[in-house]
Amino acid sequence: MSAENLVLFFILGIFLVASGIAVAYLIAPRSTNWQKHEPYECGIPTEGPTWVQFHVGYYLFALIYLVFDVETVFLYPWGVVMRSIGLRAFIEIVIFFIILGLGLFYAWKKGALKWE
Repeated sequence: MSAENLVLFFILGIFLVASGIAVAYLIAPRSTNWQKHEPYECGIPTEGPTWVQFHVGYYLFALIYLVFDVETVFLYPWGVVMRSIGLRAFIEIVIFFIILGLGLFYAWKKGALKWE
């Protein structure tokens, strides 16, 4: 790829992104309702401060759930090709489960799974 093609590709990329943002800005619906500026659009006025600090345990629990949820997605492609690959695929998934188990054990020992 020559330098001219690279510059052309870069300019075209910037143009496409800018035009997409411009079109979205032009055709997006707008609302000037005062309730749109509230933290929650439920119609009930908020009481007290709206910026409340949550306990870090909620975030840890959510991240651990997310990690294990995403990891289970990788089981489907493994299950599809397991027969064609054979013993090698089985050994790889055993190593995968050992790593997942170690991660779960670590989170358990650190107390990230306690709901306090």
